[in-house]
Amino acid sequence: MGDRFYCSWDLMNSFLTDAFRGYGVPEEDAKICADVLLESDRRGIESHGCNRFKPIYIDRIKKGTLLPVTEIEIIKDTPTTVVMDAHDGMGMVASYKMMEMLIDKAKKYGMAGGAIRNSTHYGIAGYWATMASKEGLIGITGTNARPSIAPTFGVENMMGTNPLTFALPTDEEFPFCLDCATSIVQRGRIEYYAREGKPTPAGTVISEKGEAMTDSEEILKALVDGTAALAPLGGMGEELAGYKGYGYAAVVEILSAALTGGRFMKALSGVDENGKPSMYHLGHFFFVVDPDAFCGREVFRQTAGEICRALRASKKAPGSERIYTAGEKEYLVWLERKEKGVPLSSSVQKDMIGVRDDLKLPYHFDFE
Repeated sequence: MGDRFYCSWDLMNSFLTDAFRGYGVPEEDAKICADVLLESDRRGIESHGCNRFKPIYIDRIKKGTLLPVTEIEIIKDTPTTVVMDAHDGMGMVASYKMMEMLIDKAKKYGMAGGAIRNSTHYGIAGYWATMASKEGLIGITGTNARPSIAPTFGVENMMGTNPLTFALPTDEEFPFCLDCATSIVQRGRIEYYAREGKPTPAGTVISEKGEAMTDSEEILKALVDGTAALAPLGGMGEELAGYKGYGYAAVVEILSAALTGGRFMKALSGVDENGKPSMYHLGHFFFVVDPDAFCGREVFRQTAGEICRALRASKKAPGSERIYTAGEKEYLVWLERKEKGVPLSSSVQKDMIGVRDDLKLPYHFDFE
């Protein structure tokens, strides 16, 4: 098979869509899910792209902890707010509907906010924030997740990797998009390391005894049984200001649960009191702001662009080739991959073949 292969975007989009459909996801919903995963790979965020297609989505559908048909219930709908219940369906589908509604509301009233309860993994948070920036609006989102992060001075995994994400429109070819976890390394990255047979960097994961862990396979098992935790941004303790990452993770946890009256922390483990797989019941929040309600979209875009260009033009550290702003590296990855295609590691290739054969789909991959 080879270690790494680039598959055409069109072929992979068709395959992912048909595969989701094959496991019960309606066609229009399947198209959304496929695009969210591929957007991760377009941006170079392989930990959340095709790498997670089978283990996070397909396997959970087969286990019954993720429902392929998303029954969205609108709990509350005002001129500027929306609260949804996704009823354990596809988090990506519920989030797409939410952002469509909030973008429309923000254009009418200047701002809009929404929250979803009883949801599931919604892919890269940047996808939802960028839906707003493409319309010239500001997008903000966050989500809680399975317990992974330990609080400062603690070793017990209490909160998820809880991204706090912003997409700001600029006058450049790409938005300023800050999409990152509130832990040093996210669980998806460790899953990626494990699949690639690589160690997790020292200092990013701590055992219940307070010791550093680097074996990626061992870490994943320990995170599930609660004997390991991810360090928040800044690291453990206060010397490198790990309390800041801990604090932001807590902000995301509170907003994801308290805005919806949803579940939080240990209740999101995906395991019931008997140790059996259960629904995750995640929560997400979203805010959209229209700069026209302030100084105008063009003023905002130009100012944001000028700030980004000034940052990139500032004095570089010795030995550094360039300075980047958030979203720039992802844009450069897309320019490189636009013609090359979707990168698939050997382990992901095996997953694709297995799903295809399981569903008896009429696809042949050049990496076979």
